[in-house]
Amino acid sequence: MSPESKKLFNIILLGVSFMFMFTAFQTCGNIAQTVITNLNNTDFHGSGYTSMSIIYGVLSASNLISPSVVAIVGPQLSMVVSGVFYSLYIAVFIQPATWSFYTASVFIGIAAAVLWTAQGNCLTVNSDENTIGRNSGVFWALLQSSLFFGNLYIYFAWQGKTHISESDRRTVFIALTVISLVGTVLFFLIRKQEDTKTPGEEDSANEILGDSMSAQNKMTRAVAAFKKSIKLSFTKEILLLSVTTAYTGLELTFFSGVYGTCIGAVNRFGNEEKSLIGLSGIFIGVGEILGGGLFGLLSKSNRFGRNPVVMLGIVVHFIAFYLIFFNMPNDAPIAPMQGTDAVAYMIPSKEVAMFCSFLLGLGDSCFNTQLLSILGFLYSEDSAPAFAIFKFVQSICAAVAYFYSNYFLLQWQLLIMVVVGFFGAITFFTVEWGAAAALAARGSDYSSI
Repeated sequence: MSPESKKLFNIILLGVSFMFMFTAFQTCGNIAQTVITNLNNTDFHGSGYTSMSIIYGVLSASNLISPSVVAIVGPQLSMVVSGVFYSLYIAVFIQPATWSFYTASVFIGIAAAVLWTAQGNCLTVNSDENTIGRNSGVFWALLQSSLFFGNLYIYFAWQGKTHISESDRRTVFIALTVISLVGTVLFFLIRKQEDTKTPGEEDSANEILGDSMSAQNKMTRAVAAFKKSIKLSFTKEILLLSVTTAYTGLELTFFSGVYGTCIGAVNRFGNEEKSLIGLSGIFIGVGEILGGGLFGLLSKSNRFGRNPVVMLGIVVHFIAFYLIFFNMPNDAPIAPMQGTDAVAYMIPSKEVAMFCSFLLGLGDSCFNTQLLSILGFLYSEDSAPAFAIFKFVQSICAAVAYFYSNYFLLQWQLLIMVVVGFFGAITFFTVEWGAAAALAARGSDYSSI
């Protein structure tokens, strides 16, 4: 197998591994608050929103050390161990207890920081400036396929149910735990890269190899990775991209947790309200897969760069927010177990709700594929620290959003996303114009990114 074929194989395998893991985890996140609402008349008194806030809060802090962890143990082993913790978190729902639920939330926050830093490192090591756009799209499409499979099961399993029984819950979460473990095992199959560096070039291949080093060398790499993260945090490009990244954290919270809860709380949807949560996840997944696949395939022929894709993303999201504002009751995110009988500016429509789900997924893929692409392009030599900063900003904003989702009405959540999204698009355009100018100065073809 040629080196290029081996790299593409690694990208596809990375995407498939994440697809299995996040089939379990994203489905879990999508239904967690609904399941917990059905538990709160028992001894369990946890909140899905609070759990997610803990996860993303810990994740953001853990990104300070995740580059050092990846530098010491290598990205492959980092992803394997992280996958185990993801599986344990999902398994908690089989027999939930408040203490184990929140404890697992802390551990998965740490694991997620390491997982995504290692993923960004693996993606960059297996790409170059000509393939980073394609590889980002391929990875994203495979990752977001997870939304389709898990939620398809939820849609059929919960068809016609207005209450989630203990048997229903256990069946779902045992299946999700097994699926997550399958994805974890697949990380072992990622192939090692040949050492093809030229003299004096940094040995980025060793980042994926995880070659044996002395304890002193490992500690040196860990300290260097930490210092590099701090240094990169204050560069102009990272500061500008942080606004865009902050927006992805807010809208991630909305489409992966809040919107499904809103749909499940609308009593006017009748006995379909719970199964519609799964159908919403499917349409989000279709949007994500379409966006990731399309932008990956077109990256080689796109002579205008990344800005048009981000522009499409913000327009699509603004249309979705407008329709959700008209379609969903304002108290839907914080409705009690009995749901809400309120009406917004139109009678709640299942068709409009599912169309908005598709738009949320499509817009999210626009932002994330282009952020992955531009980070891999700008920081090909410092991939682990750069992706750690990306996840730090994204996750701390997601934590804040999950926290205020316990209290804010729908209109205020939508307004916050509109304002941050507008400025996030502007700052991304600024960085992309700078990247285009730098590429032109090197004499490279802008369409290659």
